[in-house]
Amino acid sequence: MPSNKSVSDAPIFQFTNCRILRNHELQREDLWVREGKILNPEKLFFDEKGSADIQLDCKDSIIAPGFIDVQINGGFGVDFSLATDDFKSGIDLLSQKILSHGVTSFCPTLVTSPPSVYHQILPQISVRNGGAHGAGILGAHLEGPFISKEKKGAHPEHCLRTFEAGAFQDLLATYGTLDCVRIVTLAPEMKRSSEVIRELTKRGICVSLGHSVANLSQAEEAVQHGATFITHLFNAMLPFHHRDPGIVGLLTSDKIPAGRRVFYGMISDGIHTNPAALRIAHRAHPKGLVLVTDAIAGMGLAPGRHTLGQQVVEIDGLNTYIAGTKTLSGSVATMDACVRHFLEATGCSVETALEAASLHPAQLLGIEHKKGTLNYDSDADFLMLNDSLYVQATYIAGEQVWRQDTLGM
Repeated sequence: MPSNKSVSDAPIFQFTNCRILRNHELQREDLWVREGKILNPEKLFFDEKGSADIQLDCKDSIIAPGFIDVQINGGFGVDFSLATDDFKSGIDLLSQKILSHGVTSFCPTLVTSPPSVYHQILPQISVRNGGAHGAGILGAHLEGPFISKEKKGAHPEHCLRTFEAGAFQDLLATYGTLDCVRIVTLAPEMKRSSEVIRELTKRGICVSLGHSVANLSQAEEAVQHGATFITHLFNAMLPFHHRDPGIVGLLTSDKIPAGRRVFYGMISDGIHTNPAALRIAHRAHPKGLVLVTDAIAGMGLAPGRHTLGQQVVEIDGLNTYIAGTKTLSGSVATMDACVRHFLEATGCSVETALEAASLHPAQLLGIEHKKGTLNYDSDADFLMLNDSLYVQATYIAGEQVWRQDTLGM
């Protein structure tokens, strides 16, 4: 039956012989795509009397929403915290390379840097859709410099800042612009942080708590003022203590405002968090877990010396350290590897593992109506994976932007 072109002349693609992740479960259905969006086949059949122009046999693959990485410092030799003349070509290179790992959207992340670096780099980051050129950019994640000296981790101490009188103006002066900023990580125990959290939240910027010595009540107060995320849970914060669980206690706090969900990032690389800690967090608050890579410039490259902003780091296997120390500094894990490790470490369902890298980050950023699901009318950003969750092909807006060469399609 020929397509009815009364609604659109664009071709209709039908992906057959697949299991689609929809409504939190893998369902044996076909996926219909037109003009970069996921179609409701019932409307197509009954309202438009239409059918597919092109059918694609998925050979029993899993089809899942594209992964969204909200904390990635760089990779493949690109460092988002290094001000260079060819910064744009670096961001283009990385956005292209991460397609093979299933990432269809990301937040380029800058670690603590001098104001001059923010002023030079941030105007060069712009929100853009993904496509054959690479993964989409959702906005920058600024991790620091308003963080705790005691929990600075791999952040350079000489660049750390506190909030002075007129705290929000201080932040604006440091960053230079908030036009492309999506997430700011700060330490909530800092004086005047509450007004900063309120102001950022008012502007639609997600506030994340991290690199902090905050106790639980300080963390709860930050959430009441609008904070919704925790940067790499367990790392760079006070360890859980039964009398004051600190930021970790937000996972089971009864002081979260009604209707609000606190999300938390996890670096599921087998290095940053013991599998038992990963399991504890997941079982305590499964709907808030967001997988992040926290990848640095050395991801995808050979071991050796690389950069993380102002610091030199050494990669030894899967470990990355500030040169000459044993301070962990980001990861070299890819997002698809994090998903597989999370599945293995927690024994969760395949659906749960995939949603931790797609649905949850989309919900965190308030974009779940168009990203992170395969619901009708959402963006056709999706992956084909085998049963072991290795990516076979990546699609953005319904267009194949990467595929495993061995995939006969």
